[in-house]
Amino acid sequence: MNSDKKALKESVVSGMKKMMFSASTTQNYLESASLSDLISMHTLLSNEMRIRTATRRSRFIRSACFPLIKSFDGYDFSGIQFPNLLNKEDMISLRFISEKKTLIFYGGCGSGKTHAMTALGIQACNQDFKVKFFTLSALVMMLKNAKAMNTLEKAYKMLSAADLLCIDEFGYLPLDIESGRLLFNVISNAYEKQALIITTNLAFNDWGLLFSDDQLAAAIIDRLVHYGHLIKTGNKDWRLEHSLMIDR
Repeated sequence: MNSDKKALKESVVSGMKKMMFSASTTQNYLESASLSDLISMHTLLSNEMRIRTATRRSRFIRSACFPLIKSFDGYDFSGIQFPNLLNKEDMISLRFISEKKTLIFYGGCGSGKTHAMTALGIQACNQDFKVKFFTLSALVMMLKNAKAMNTLEKAYKMLSAADLLCIDEFGYLPLDIESGRLLFNVISNAYEKQALIITTNLAFNDWGLLFSDDQLAAAIIDRLVHYGHLIKTGNKDWRLEHSLMIDR
């Protein structure tokens, strides 16, 4: 009984501390609390913690601005080629976030790149990581608008606050020099400080066309690949294969 009460006290103290009770209030409560009181308080704190956790994670998902909610349920990994230093389990563990590494999903249109990135982002939010999701065009537009309004540093600070930054559709639209330089600053700021996930349909040797500047492309690639893993999703178009317009 004494051991049960001791364990309950420790749990209640931990819970009250997380709920920002003052040390004196916690101590006064423990001095007069019976075993029944401790059980009731433990239940109350546990329920409140569960509600706060669910609310916080829901807020993180909304703040990330994912286009859709995705998971790996039913995701077909059969065509995915992982590099030697990263396998499926390593990726799903999300260790790359705390290690501040980069994942680059490379493959054709409809091959599952965005799905995988979104599923990882949702999973990260549900493990209390802060995430931001942008298409490359939306990110560049946001940065250009911020520059025009003299709030560029604030925009960079907002991006840097995320534990994981997801940038979708690298290579779908070419960038002008100004856009490339703004994006370079995002990648440079993230280097060794944030985890990144990028999706692209372009091989690295074609990125010069994307940025209209081979040197700028090389500088961005250099920062991405140093702590990065290239995951190939192939060229099978799952959207086309499962299209309702196909007569089966």
